[in-house]
Amino acid sequence: METNGSGGQNATKREQILQHIQELRIGTRISVRAVAKGLGVSEGTAYKAIKEAETLGLVSTKERIGTVRIDRKRREALDQLTFGEVAEIVEGRLFGGSAGLDKTLHKFAIGAMELDAMLRYIDEGSLLIVGNRSSAHRRALEQGAGVLITGGFEPDDDVKALADAKALPIISSRHDTFTVASMINRAMYDRLIKRKIMLVEDLMTFSKAADVLHAGDTLDDFKRLVRETGSTRFPVVDERGRVVGMVTAKDAVGSADSCTVDKVMTRHPITAAPNITVPSAAHTMAAEGIDLLPIVDRHRKLLGVIKRQEVLDAMRFAGKQPESGETFEDLMWSGFLTDEDGDGNPIYKGMITPQMSGPLGMVSEGVTVTLMTQAVRRMIRDTGKRDYLLESMTTYFVKPVQIDSEITIVPKAMEMSRKTTKLEIEVHDQNGLAAKAMMTAQMIDSV
Repeated sequence: METNGSGGQNATKREQILQHIQELRIGTRISVRAVAKGLGVSEGTAYKAIKEAETLGLVSTKERIGTVRIDRKRREALDQLTFGEVAEIVEGRLFGGSAGLDKTLHKFAIGAMELDAMLRYIDEGSLLIVGNRSSAHRRALEQGAGVLITGGFEPDDDVKALADAKALPIISSRHDTFTVASMINRAMYDRLIKRKIMLVEDLMTFSKAADVLHAGDTLDDFKRLVRETGSTRFPVVDERGRVVGMVTAKDAVGSADSCTVDKVMTRHPITAAPNITVPSAAHTMAAEGIDLLPIVDRHRKLLGVIKRQEVLDAMRFAGKQPESGETFEDLMWSGFLTDEDGDGNPIYKGMITPQMSGPLGMVSEGVTVTLMTQAVRRMIRDTGKRDYLLESMTTYFVKPVQIDSEITIVPKAMEMSRKTTKLEIEVHDQNGLAAKAMMTAQMIDSV
């Protein structure tokens, strides 16, 4: 009893700390010691609450900057970097304007020109990358732009004060201008790729009290929910909102309406975090044969649910979207063309480029495996309008393939059903068989 009471008290204190953090002004710096002292809690409790606030998107912790209150970032703006993220990318040190760390920047400009000409390229929401030029720092802040000083220089005191007043970060990095510009460009490009990766949180239906059951509810309550919502499966939660079970129409068969759901529910159901990818959720739901997946936080508190059909529809939609940034797999496969063998089966031909080489000057084993899986994906998409999730793959490397060789990849389906497929893949160069693989994959609808 004492342990439970202590735990409940700590939970209440964590909730108080989270409420306190939410009420702080955006940009406020937060420390474990200050929170513990201000709210009269232990530093351990304060630390745990601050880490939870970071998970919830209320605060952000950056090296050399500390923990700062932020706005929850929208996934729709994933391709936009914040000033705080730029500071982290360039290993920068913040000298002022901490309240603006969560602001997004839409462009950056390099200040390698006369001051008046430079100012034409910056406006509100932009970032000026410049060396030790105090006048440029001051004018950029006055025009609503953040400042990144290269070469490790420190801004003047009046510039720091102006940055604080304007809530615009002024950051110093030890790197030169070319290096920091390259770092930021790469981060922006990576964001373009990440934007097309859908997470469960983008799709899930947020839980409502009307769409869940509690352990003490009866099967009569379950049947009422079925009539009201049209659904036949619901998560079951305890008094704190934590998922403790799932109940379906099949579970209710043969039991009286007065029976409580905790007597018939499936205990310890499979759940998922909101930040897992949609294909991962699809794999879990298909492998476990479930049609409704509860989405929970780190304490198993219910956030929402996602249906299997919603996952499949999302994957079909994603497959039709234009590319917004090429991955390494895209770049490797870009030079390959589709052909047919004598029996009309698809084969794929392309050149091994120097960028595909390993440490010994021949095509790397990893590239070979990637090209094989890409060929299988293309074949499945072209012939069955579907996609797959890899379950297992055994690869045999018969002989090394030289750079600038033309190779032919021949995927052959040995068994293919609605749920799974088994394939044999061969890689040939001008001297014959170079590699071979056996693959087992789980099939998913993609169009």
